[in-house]
Amino acid sequence: MKSLNEDLKSGQLNRVYLLYGEEAYLKKQYRDKLKNAMVSPDDNMNYAYYEGKGIHVNEVIDLAETLPFFAERRLIILEDTGFFKSTSAELADYIKDMPETTSMIFVETEVDKRGKLYKAVQAKGRAVELGRQDENTLLRWVASNVKHEQKQISENTVRFFLAKVGTDMENIQKELEKLFCYTLDKDCITTEDVEDICTTQITNQIFDMVNAVADKKQRKALEFYNDLLALKEPPMRILALLTRQFKLLLEVKTMDKQGYGRKEIADKAGINPFVVGKYQVQAKAFSEKELRQIMEDSVETDEAIKTGCLTDTLGVELFIIKHST
Repeated sequence: MKSLNEDLKSGQLNRVYLLYGEEAYLKKQYRDKLKNAMVSPDDNMNYAYYEGKGIHVNEVIDLAETLPFFAERRLIILEDTGFFKSTSAELADYIKDMPETTSMIFVETEVDKRGKLYKAVQAKGRAVELGRQDENTLLRWVASNVKHEQKQISENTVRFFLAKVGTDMENIQKELEKLFCYTLDKDCITTEDVEDICTTQITNQIFDMVNAVADKKQRKALEFYNDLLALKEPPMRILALLTRQFKLLLEVKTMDKQGYGRKEIADKAGINPFVVGKYQVQAKAFSEKELRQIMEDSVETDEAIKTGCLTDTLGVELFIIKHST
């Protein structure tokens, strides 16, 4: 991000950018900032936007070869194309000799860094990963947003807020907007305000359900399950999320035992460093043998439901009951 901010601040923009990673909010923000820096907001003649798979490379190249109309540059934005996961040799070769009057911005979630297109972008411009942000960054960002609204909030309340809504910045932004509207006549935001108006992310509800299972609080675990059903969450999705949670706990427990640090665990397990500590604590409630058995039982439950031996609602309920008894 530092390199992007430097480019925007200096006005010395590269001709091609690749913004990739899991943080959709940051990708959108920098995409729009680069767009506004490259072309006038009302210039529809020299701006083109492509989205999704199935885009014809030759069409993009033909447009890129077209001289801008009464402007310094033509800008083409390509989003979620899959070009960086498939063979795009023709576009990679073209970028190497792209006209000085054309700029491109690619926005993707996943990329193959070994591919020709990724290497071509790196050589010609910038490839910037915008991944999930760490705890301190999110704490500062939320506090900054609150200050901008001329309100106050304690660090403990910010931590409570993030624990409730998750670490996705787009979702955080939406929940902050709700919180600001709810506290319109207040100068200070409290944990009670967060509890009253903010929506608990489903993965956090799953986390709480697993805690109830670990503590053998069967009634509490079933309450969480019924709450999710009331929110129209499909039982099979709940089972899949539970299975993912237990799988992550097994991975974290194994790596913790092997002496890995939090950042290494986060990278290998594919989770935010912000939540590794919570996973480590939760994993201690289970033995490796228990977690492996739960994984086997989840597969059996899935099969029983799909073969018609059990209904999905009852199957998941029995799974929860078995492991919270």
